[in-house]
Amino acid sequence: MEQILNLSSKWIPEKHLLHTRLSGDATQEDIGLWEASLQEALSGLKENSSFKILVDLHGFKAVDVDTHKKYRGIIPLTLAHYGWRIGYLDMFEEANNLILHHLRGIHCVGAAHVHQDATKIEKYQSLYGRKNEKYFTDPEKAYQWIAGLPVGD
Repeated sequence: MEQILNLSSKWIPEKHLLHTRLSGDATQEDIGLWEASLQEALSGLKENSSFKILVDLHGFKAVDVDTHKKYRGIIPLTLAHYGWRIGYLDMFEEANNLILHHLRGIHCVGAAHVHQDATKIEKYQSLYGRKNEKYFTDPEKAYQWIAGLPVGD
């Protein structure tokens, strides 16, 4: 059964939180629109500031392999521009050379990742979860956790 597409990214300034969401059956064009929303939200952050991110992929399904390939590097590569290395990148040898920098002096200081695959998420949390990065199957629990995580600025 096809799921209704939902793609958006929004900045919640009072929480220092960027909430990006991709759910439903997505095409390559949809992935492009989602990535554009993410980049637009990031462009609005103040220079030399810090933020947290909620990456909500609950219900996301790529319609084909090429779409999946297009989507899978967006969050890790984007966050690398803000000094953040996603924990699960440790699974991939090619990610060992990922260069982190701080575009416009902006720092990512925490991340919550949401996906419906409980087996995968439990594995990721046990192997790659840390005090400022966690993996969830429940979007509301992820929001509550990341919203409460201190930013430090």
